Amino acid sequence: MPNPIQHIAVIRLSAMGDVAMIVPVIRAFVEQNPNVKITVVSRPFFKPFFNGIPNVNFFSVDVKGRHKGFLGLLKLHSDLKQLNIDAVADLHNVLRSQILRTLFALSGKKVVYTDKGRAEKRALTRAQDKIFSPIKTMIERHVDTFKKLGFSIDLSSRSFGTKFPQKANLAEDILKITGEKTTQKWIGIAPFAQYDSKVYPQDLMEKVIEELASETTNKIFLFGGGNKEIEILNSFSNAKGNVINVAGKLKLQQELDLISNLDVMLSMDSGNSHMAAMLGIKVITLWGATHPFAGFAPFNQPFENCLVSDREKFPLLPTSVYGNKKVEGYGDAMRTISPEKVVFSIQSQLAASEN
Repeated sequence: MPNPIQHIAVIRLSAMGDVAMIVPVIRAFVEQNPNVKITVVSRPFFKPFFNGIPNVNFFSVDVKGRHKGFLGLLKLHSDLKQLNIDAVADLHNVLRSQILRTLFALSGKKVVYTDKGRAEKRALTRAQDKIFSPIKTMIERHVDTFKKLGFSIDLSSRSFGTKFPQKANLAEDILKITGEKTTQKWIGIAPFAQYDSKVYPQDLMEKVIEELASETTNKIFLFGGGNKEIEILNSFSNAKGNVINVAGKLKLQQELDLISNLDVMLSMDSGNSHMAAMLGIKVITLWGATHPFAGFAPFNQPFENCLVSDREKFPLLPTSVYGNKKVEGYGDAMRTISPEKVVFSIQSQLAASEN
């Protein structure tokens, strides 16, 4: 018997990495369920993530204007009702999305939501009686959410391997910054994260960049945002012809186009890792206070691409799911990840891409 649901509203309002993580799920869903329409409900900034995915529309939430506060949620519900939605998948599961999905439930629509596994995450990050083992990834949890609506999604490499978008053709305004891609390997480096506990020490990152830049066959692009970050990135790229700071020079869609042309991305546990992963780019991630066991490793990347801090020296790791909790004496945990190991991991990925 065919599933009666023909149109699903998918709610994921923020943050960048979390929105990027739902993209492979949505891409696989519409590929495997071509008769079902998806409307992604999120902030307008994230619209480029979903450009070009068939059967996917984007509804921009005006959180500072029309859709602000409780009355704004009532208006948002009213606006979405006009789209003839059959069901709601709440992939955010915070107070705002909980209220919105409840309004849909009261109007008789099928409503499901993602279980974030908060108890398992607490067990993984607590200091006493820590249970150090991998928990279900957020992407797997989102797949489970769609299962509650009666839809299966296969994210295995056999099924999903060809579903990543093609490399973007870089427009002239991007090429003015990047130059044409020839035989050089393009390496992206995103050295920042929301919390300091997830940021590789600046002096060590400088060594990584210098080592990679010493090979003229490499071209390195530095990603970031904000005046302070741009200043640091300028110091990294100073007097290096094959190191280009793109921070503040590209809009999000242009940045995605550039990332799609990279051979590898080096990132912290941050949104850039998920943006690269959703485009099918190889990603090396560095982990400080957080850990890939918490379920936020980038999609479709081997575990050995996650370089973690030394738990023998810092046994309380991971101390946090998001990196927002400081633990005394753990400020130097990421120094246990040597620049040589980072460079070797990147070089290994580049070598593998040639075979």
